Amino acid sequence: MSYAISAALQAAVYQHLLADPALSALIGSDLFDALPSGTLPQTYVALGPEEVDDRSDATGAGARHRFTVSVFSDTAGFAHAKSVAAAVCDALSDAPLLLSRGRLVGLWFDRAAAQRLSGGGRSIVLRFSARVEDS
Repeated sequence: MSYAISAALQAAVYQHLLADPALSALIGSDLFDALPSGTLPQTYVALGPEEVDDRSDATGAGARHRFTVSVFSDTAGFAHAKSVAAAVCDALSDAPLLLSRGRLVGLWFDRAAAQRLSGGGRSIVLRFSARVEDS
């Protein structure tokens, strides 16, 4: 397996999150692959880095993608950022993503790290694992 399905997985995750009503109620359309220039929204979600490992076996080509989705908020406290992070997790939990290339075998929450930012804001970095196969 290779990195070939990465773009298809990222596009499917982005579209799925953008279409999720619970997440949209919290952040509107403030979901980014690349941050826009100018002033950032008070709270937004950004797709982040990923790591990919080969998981091919005798039955076919496959890979494990570990990717991050980050929540950033300049509101006081963690409550709002955690609500947004929960909506991201709910949206991606067992999500039936359709990829333009390959096939999603499974998608799982892996871990999260919440922190205070030096400017007073908050961030929560969520890491997910996805198993894909080239079809």
